[in-house]
Amino acid sequence: MVAAARTEIAYCYWRDGELNEAEITLREALQKFVVEGDTKARALLKLTTVVWSGGRAEEALRILNENAPLFKRINNHTTRGTFHSQVANMQQTIATAQNRDEYLKRAIAEYKEAEHQFRLARNPIFRASVKNNMGVLLSKLSRFKEAHKYLDEARSLTIRFKDKARTAQIDETRAQVLIAEGRFKDADAVARRAASALEKAGHQCLVADALITQGIALARSGKSERAQFIFQGAIEVAYKVDAYNKAGMAALTMVEEVSELSPAVLHAAYQQAQEWLANSQSQDILLRLNNAAGKLATSLRGELSEEQATEILLSKGFDFQGTMLEYERSIIKRALAQANGRITHAASLLRLTYQGLAYIIDSRHPDLLKERSPVRKRSRKADTLR
Repeated sequence: MVAAARTEIAYCYWRDGELNEAEITLREALQKFVVEGDTKARALLKLTTVVWSGGRAEEALRILNENAPLFKRINNHTTRGTFHSQVANMQQTIATAQNRDEYLKRAIAEYKEAEHQFRLARNPIFRASVKNNMGVLLSKLSRFKEAHKYLDEARSLTIRFKDKARTAQIDETRAQVLIAEGRFKDADAVARRAASALEKAGHQCLVADALITQGIALARSGKSERAQFIFQGAIEVAYKVDAYNKAGMAALTMVEEVSELSPAVLHAAYQQAQEWLANSQSQDILLRLNNAAGKLATSLRGELSEEQATEILLSKGFDFQGTMLEYERSIIKRALAQANGRITHAASLLRLTYQGLAYIIDSRHPDLLKERSPVRKRSRKADTLR
């Protein structure tokens, strides 16, 4: 009983982000188990989750492999299914970090065995989770048709049990698969739908994940202003619920994906990503931060050409009209990004009429026409009824 209680305390440490305390407590608890049963097996699974969270997937996999005989002796199908799912997770993490496709192929077999065990346990929600993970894995192997098939099956299971939050998580995964396929417009729509559903369900951390995925889709489709707005929304959502690691990931991804960030925003995003992810032990995140630092350095070095710097420093005439037009263009572009191209909403943000904003764009900033959503023509029947 004492060992089991310490296991739960350790998991509370993990949930609070205190990985060292969680690992020490779990290892102490495991030494106190006398019986090689289901309770000890669950403690081992928690330990590998903590070790994995610290960026040590290979060590977590070694722990699971060393204790495989224990899991084979257990009759609890849910625990056995979780074991196989955990092994697959570790293999997938190692494959991604080290670019080793053989680990992905091994993970497929482990996920299939996990799904089999959860089926025997009559646990449809865990089955849906495994199928969702299979979708991610198959996408990494560019087997997109199979990936969508597994996601369809996972979504059917969650819809059957009216689990809206898990359904939205599967939609977010599908958006990731669509991004991998290069279908950025579809990915944007699916990720936006997922974020909305998760927000209604009150899962703010998961909302941040969906917004990050949406931001990636927008950035890769060339909608930099809109992407920046979405990434900053993800940062704000995560920050408000003290999920600083999520906020850090949103800031880091914005630096990586948005090519047109101003030097000030780029600097701020990198600085906060570095601070919020300071406790991460993931080698992948540390590498990404290092690459982001390189991008920041390049941006600062190349911020101004010699001619531009000279022009700023020397006394020259000031083009008031041109400067005001550029300022006006910048504000309108940002409003259109926030309104997802809908000119009616953008006009409301700017406290203008629809006709007024449309005229300004058409007459003074025609290059912004590509930023607005397509004009919907009314049918003749609708005009007649009016």
